[in-house]
Amino acid sequence: MTELPKTFDPATIETRWYQHWEEKGLFRPDRPDAMPFTIVNPPPNVTGSLHIGHALDNTLQDIVIRYERLRGKDALWVVGTDHAGIATQMVVERQLNAKGEKRTDYSREDFIAKVWDWKAESGGAITRQLRRLGCSMDWANERFTMDEGFSKAVVRTFVELHKRGLLYRDKRLVNWDPHFRSAISDLEVETDETKGGFWRFRYPLADGVTLADGSDHIVVATTRPETMLADMAVAVHPDDPRYKDVIGKDILQPITGRRFKVVADEHADPELGSGAVKITPGHDFNDFEVGKRAGMKAADMLNMFDADANVVQTADGLIPDHYLGLHRFRKDGVDGAREAVVAEMKALGFLVPHVTRNKEGEAVEADFEPRTIQTPFGDRSNVVIEPWLTDQWYVDAARLAVAPMQAVRDGRIEIVPRTWEKTFFNWMENIQPWCVSRQLWWGHQIPAWFDAEGNSYVAETEAEAQALAGNKPLTRDPDVLDTWFSSALWPFGTLGWPEQTQTLSRHYPNDLLISGFDILFFWDARMAMQGMEFMGDVPWRKLYLHGLVRAADGQKMSKSRGNVVDPLGLIDAYGADALRFFMAAMESQGRDVKMDEKRVEGYRNFATKLWNAARFLQSNGVTASTVHEAPAADLPVNRWIIAETVATVQAIDTAMAELRFDAAANAIYHFVWDQFCDWYIELTKGAMDEETRAVAGWAFDQILVMLHPFMPFITEELWNLTGARANELIVAQWPQALAAVDQEAQAEIDWLIRLVSAIRTARTELNVPPGAKLPMVVSGAAQDTHRRLDRQGVALARLGRVESLSFGEPPAGGAAQIVVDEATFILPLEGVIDIAAEKTRLAKALAAAEKERDSLGGRLSNPSFVEKAKPEAVAKAREDHAEKSAEAERLKAALERLG
Repeated sequence: MTELPKTFDPATIETRWYQHWEEKGLFRPDRPDAMPFTIVNPPPNVTGSLHIGHALDNTLQDIVIRYERLRGKDALWVVGTDHAGIATQMVVERQLNAKGEKRTDYSREDFIAKVWDWKAESGGAITRQLRRLGCSMDWANERFTMDEGFSKAVVRTFVELHKRGLLYRDKRLVNWDPHFRSAISDLEVETDETKGGFWRFRYPLADGVTLADGSDHIVVATTRPETMLADMAVAVHPDDPRYKDVIGKDILQPITGRRFKVVADEHADPELGSGAVKITPGHDFNDFEVGKRAGMKAADMLNMFDADANVVQTADGLIPDHYLGLHRFRKDGVDGAREAVVAEMKALGFLVPHVTRNKEGEAVEADFEPRTIQTPFGDRSNVVIEPWLTDQWYVDAARLAVAPMQAVRDGRIEIVPRTWEKTFFNWMENIQPWCVSRQLWWGHQIPAWFDAEGNSYVAETEAEAQALAGNKPLTRDPDVLDTWFSSALWPFGTLGWPEQTQTLSRHYPNDLLISGFDILFFWDARMAMQGMEFMGDVPWRKLYLHGLVRAADGQKMSKSRGNVVDPLGLIDAYGADALRFFMAAMESQGRDVKMDEKRVEGYRNFATKLWNAARFLQSNGVTASTVHEAPAADLPVNRWIIAETVATVQAIDTAMAELRFDAAANAIYHFVWDQFCDWYIELTKGAMDEETRAVAGWAFDQILVMLHPFMPFITEELWNLTGARANELIVAQWPQALAAVDQEAQAEIDWLIRLVSAIRTARTELNVPPGAKLPMVVSGAAQDTHRRLDRQGVALARLGRVESLSFGEPPAGGAAQIVVDEATFILPLEGVIDIAAEKTRLAKALAAAEKERDSLGGRLSNPSFVEKAKPEAVAKAREDHAEKSAEAERLKAALERLG
């Protein structure tokens, strides 16, 4: 046994222990005959670095995997990284740009080679950081979504989906990023408020048609005037009486002269503006659906932008030449299509000005009504996303969604918390075709080839495609697959599929997936689709969805707000154990986690408390236990700590079964801090006989095992410094909650703790000098209390600073009276404190507390305050009210004790 250092320093032990665990293969001990338990990590981007969301997600996973490993299971935590198509390509392009080069200076093959070089040199930052957090992943079998085996799985999936009629090529609108010149997923789109406008224009009715009021035009309103160059209809509500007579009639686009119909569609809101909207199906998602309902085919919809969002000629050739080549917006000081369209419409007399009144009541005209617009931006490019009509590859997600929905309904997939089921079904029941192609170089190139006529041939190899095409000359599709397509295969592609490996048959389905709720649709649901389609079974039996980590004030963390918290900085300051315990203790199902550095610091103090307890035990001859089951014990205090240990094991087991991480963390925290460190150690000071040493050593060992999933580093260090061990703690045996709970001992020690606590509270409230020992008179005690006082008298005298103990009636004069169960315990205070002065002080303090309590209560009962004040102000008032109410109760009780 090595003597413990006086202070606990996380930095000196974390790297050392992690390297030891990994080098010895302890994250995946050889347990071929054990029950398997499998989880997969949401693969972080290979370009990424550890953020606070990663810290939460991976801490929860590590708690589960360490817990199941300690329970003797063949616990596999699959680890890997995602190739992150856009993000990685952007990083490498930036490096080239810094040298005055660009991607297109290279061939596709040479550029991809540079990406692989970057990955080899810089792509491991996130995995090193996960190690710092203590994540006990199966690094020996680390996967990458672009590795050879996984790439084979991706290609097989694409080809098989195509064969089954579940994957096809189609012309639809996509989120187009003009910077990357690629389609992107909804998750890569961020919507921000921008200052924009609402323009109103007159569109003339054709052929002399007029409205019922005699008007020869319809006024339409738009926030995107530039797209009118590709308008294909004007929509009005079918029940709007103003336009009933012109539905189906022709109307003209003033600039292009294009004739199109007035169509009836409920998308048009009669209460908004004029009730008429221009329809540009090639550049608006809502308009696309209106166009389809009006009978337009996607192939016939007009597209007026190229991949850079510059104006190009539409298929009908009606856009005037002076618009061609203009960017959609003003750029580099040059007016764009938007400015040009507004200017021409104004010059032609078709702009309806926005009229306001100045302070003098005079009419003031402007070209548009200022509006705050919800604008989509690419999360990496930070350019406005353009809805763009283009040919892409799509997966028939609606058909794939049927099996996962049924699996949730019949319980084969359990979503925790269940409140997320409604969101899951809402998404899945309204799912749209899934665009899986991206116009990038880095990624899984789509296994499809085209002949000169544009026919496609999908196959795993070019030779197979040639055979399908009858040996025509073919050109491979240059696009790559969406990274969500490949990561959807994670639960089985990482286990060897499409090969039927032993690992696959043993570890699929996975047991659990832990994920942020924000990727429920983008990743979780798609894993369920692909897993059930290709494996015929659910990907995981349970899906746990956690919330976000927010700033202390509840705001979402963002760089623009300056409230982002670096988890590595917290690890440097307080240690990984403290950060991990914070994450677990604050993770409450269905709620976000509010960041609180003081709490992290508090859990660092908790680690120090544990360290000091180990030093105390060591100094009293307590060493590592030699037994797994609880030792025999006669003393009530030892029987009590055994019972409390068993109860804590049971509480943690129950919480972990329900994935109540906060309940599990709080169970071990209160047991360690309150029962063991504060009371058991206090109760056994000066009374360390052989029985107590054996029980203390056993109980402390159980603490280290129970705490290990939450705080792996300090527990492993203490496990190895407190005695000779057969194995490292990481592969120790989880406590068995089999010992009979000694209710009599529990009741006796709980009674002693309540009595000592009440004595200490009374002494503090009544300003009794800390060193003063007081006599105690007991009145109304039953026989059980007499027996307990006989057995616990020495402990009571020491912990409660009781000088003598007698039985009888309360003495005359001022005294503190404490009621515990049926007995009253009296502490005479004559000559110890100035009773009259103390009564005056307490009464004055009570009046002040009650006044402040009532004032706060008045504010909180005022609907005006509760409804109009900031939420944080209301929350603070409630917190203060509760605090003052409790303070008033304490002071009132103290006064009553004095009689």
